[in-house]
Amino acid sequence: MPDAPKILIVEDNNFVRMQLVKFLNEEGYDIVESTDGKDALEKMNDEIAIAIVDVRMEPIDGFEFVRTLRGKDIETPVMLVTGDQNPDLLSEANKWNVSAVLMKPVERDRLVKTVSRTLQALSRGSS
Repeated sequence: MPDAPKILIVEDNNFVRMQLVKFLNEEGYDIVESTDGKDALEKMNDEIAIAIVDVRMEPIDGFEFVRTLRGKDIETPVMLVTGDQNPDLLSEANKWNVSAVLMKPVERDRLVKTVSRTLQALSRGSS
């Protein structure tokens, strides 16, 4: 895929991160990996089309990552990945304009469809 969209995957669990990377690589996306929110913030740039971020990480968790981006007026779509069933999570996600929340274990088809929809919405918004 020429000029494949670049996706940042931020996940501290190696198995989960490798699985997400594999699913999206198979679809032709260009992947940037990170194991924590602090490192991910350093890797954020204009080329990143979407960030897929685990909610529970140290030292910077998924919500702190999103709050930091929004505080810098960076509107890059962020999808959160979590095993947490907390009902407050969705309202917090809406508050910070999170594109989607995916529950672990992340299903391949759901991930691919959600990324595709998010990218389509982006291209409609920029044209």
